[in-house]
Amino acid sequence: MTRQPFHLVEPSPWPLTASAGALALTMGITSWFHNMGTECRMFVGVFMIIISMFLWWRDVIRESTYAGHHTSYVVKGLRIGMILFITSEICFFFGFFWAFFHSSLSPTVEVGCTWPPIGIKPLNPFSVPLLNTIVLLSSGVTVTWAHHALKAANRNEVIYALMMTVMLGLYFTFLQANEYFWAPFTLADGIYGSTFFVSTGFHGAHVIIGSLFLMVCLYRVYKWHFSSDHHFGFEAAAWYWHFVDVVWICLYLCIYWWGS
Repeated sequence: MTRQPFHLVEPSPWPLTASAGALALTMGITSWFHNMGTECRMFVGVFMIIISMFLWWRDVIRESTYAGHHTSYVVKGLRIGMILFITSEICFFFGFFWAFFHSSLSPTVEVGCTWPPIGIKPLNPFSVPLLNTIVLLSSGVTVTWAHHALKAANRNEVIYALMMTVMLGLYFTFLQANEYFWAPFTLADGIYGSTFFVSTGFHGAHVIIGSLFLMVCLYRVYKWHFSSDHHFGFEAAAWYWHFVDVVWICLYLCIYWWGS
């Protein structure tokens, strides 16, 4: 009797704790929006989600690196899962772009029949936003360099390239936070402020998540977890980072440049 190539997952408490954390976070945010003074529930939800993520992914790394459960069939399933996840993220951002173009292509009387709305001073697209574009595109180049170096089994180059990618991602986050601090409009400034801060803010959150993803990959490279032909964890991080790059290009061209 031949052994089947698929990994049967062991019983795990982390889906339950992650679900409980998501419920607590949703209830906490809802209460916070209504000024009910229950912010502690929101922080408990965030804490539970972070702990569940850390422990769940720790178990996945152990299954892959030490237990050897990630056969070629399992990796194929993980690839399909990552593709579906990125597709769902595309649909997520599509909603933001839909809201932006719905408001900007045919501005209503309430916003002055013009875009940007009357009273809104948009950001200069050739200032910090252009620098952020250069920084993020450069990080896409360095993560591709790291991927090719990993396939060539050049560990030192992988470490250098990943360190550069992480530093560029953190620099992007710093520039965006500084841009938010000095922005001449806020989230409460009508539809323009809402679409701008929600779309760019969620993208910034994805940059932070991607930076953490790459930091974990950098640690795993340092610990010799990847080989030249078995490194899907890094490939998933690289795919996610390229997705973040493409979304930023669309945000820059549509919201920063055309929308101004």
